[in-house]
Formats: sequence, C-alpha cells, structure tokens
Amino acid sequence: MQMRWETFLEAIRERGEYATPGEAERAARVVLALLGAHLVGEVRAELAARLPETFELILLNPLQAAEPLSPERFVRATAAWIEGATEETAKWDVGAVLSVVADAAGGDLVGRVLLQLPPGYDLLFGRPTAA
Repeated sequence: MQMRWETFLEAIRERGEYATPGEAERAARVVLALLGAHLVGEVRAELAARLPETFELILLNPLQAAEPLSPERFVRATAAWIEGATEETAKWDVGAVLSVVADAAGGDLVGRVLLQLPPGYDLLFGRPTAA
C-alpha cells in the first residue's frame, strides 16, 4: 500500500529531528535519487509503489551510478548533494530516510532490496542482519 505524502514526510521529519518538512523532503529526495540508481527491475518498481507519488518518481528516475556505492560512499555522495551537509549529518539523513522507507516496504521487500545492494546497507536501513 502506498504511504501518504504527509505521513511519509512527517515520519522522516520526526526520525531525523528536522525543524521543517522542507528539510525532511530535501533529505528524502537526495537519498531516494541515489538509492534508485542501485536498484533494478521488479524490486525497484515494488519499492517505488509503496512511496508517495513524487518519491516514487524520484526512485524510478534515479541519478545514474557508474558503480554500486559502498554504504560509506553512499553517505559521502549524500553529503555532496545536500548543501551544508557533513558526513555525520548525511549519515543521519540517510538513516532517517531509509528507516522510514523500510517501514513502508516491510521486511520481505527490504530483504530483497538488500540483496541488490553491497554489504552493510542493512545498518543504513535500520535493519541490522546477523552476520
């Protein structure tokens, strides 16, 4: 089921402790554009279908990635796209957005998403797996 825009942004705002919905939206746009470049096929389409329409389109029309980014490089790339961000604040942004995405997706779909990503993304999604 598709998550409502307000519900999605409010959850990110609360989790990321953002002062405004605009800050939460900016983080969500960057993180989802980067994430979309790492996912393909049915998994990306299924995940997109659970997000509010604007974010669904961002995930389906991602920034192009030359190669899959490790979790650390994903955080660095996020920092580069968010004005005034540091790696520490970007890690916070990524965690806030991806943990809400994981809630919207549910465990089964998150498991399939993680199979398409390099090791270590489970922590960014707030879903650590036993090694």
